[in-house]
Amino acid sequence: MNRLAGKVALITGAGRGIGAAIALAFAREGAAVVLAELDIETARGTAARIAEQTGSPRVLAVHTDVTQRASLQQAVSKAEEAFGPVDVLVNNAGINVFRDPLTMTDDDWRRCFAVDLDGVWNGCRAVLPGMVERGAGSIVNIASTHSFKIIPGCFPYPVAKHGVIGLTRALGIEYAARNVRVNAIAPGYIETQLTLDWWNEQADPVAAKQATLDLQPMKRIGKPEEVAMTAVFLASDEAPFINASCITVDGGRSALYHD
Repeated sequence: MNRLAGKVALITGAGRGIGAAIALAFAREGAAVVLAELDIETARGTAARIAEQTGSPRVLAVHTDVTQRASLQQAVSKAEEAFGPVDVLVNNAGINVFRDPLTMTDDDWRRCFAVDLDGVWNGCRAVLPGMVERGAGSIVNIASTHSFKIIPGCFPYPVAKHGVIGLTRALGIEYAARNVRVNAIAPGYIETQLTLDWWNEQADPVAAKQATLDLQPMKRIGKPEEVAMTAVFLASDEAPFINASCITVDGGRSALYHD
């Protein structure tokens, strides 16, 4: 339970879903955690629950807009003031933007990239100077199976997520000699509120859920905790030679040639 003891971790979009699960898992493994979240009230509630469940006083919620470089720099500064230098960054914040390419507005395109790609880069450049100076650090970017698989009707989300993999690989190589590792996790279908909301928006939510489950080789979808434990591994000292890589967490779905 001390795989991250002594480390300081900042997780974006940590108020709910995968981000909240990562924050809880990190705290359980001994890290000081900073929940960098746009919805600060949600983040504060999650931080309080994490502190209660783990008994750790080293949990902090910070209002953060990942589309704004200065906001992420401020979050890093607050993390450093509270707990010390940031050892681990998890770029988890993201939004779904699914549009028809030819009817999509410019605002839709910009909103998708501002959060899903620029937000990741803003996080990286907020922590990289300190990590490079100290000669140590781990960045974990939450990508998606959309990063290498295409589902019709999901444009431009996969374009941004392909970019996250490119950013991960480029930065991982750029700073490898300085002992700063940059990796990604590509979740498939995960049981988050966004997934539940999508099912509930369909004409027959029960049928929509079953159709999704039927697509999965394991006949279930993943849990946020299963993504979180992968992040723990990549953030820990157990993965010192894993760099510029992406671990897929999708129960084998992306390996399936056809249904």
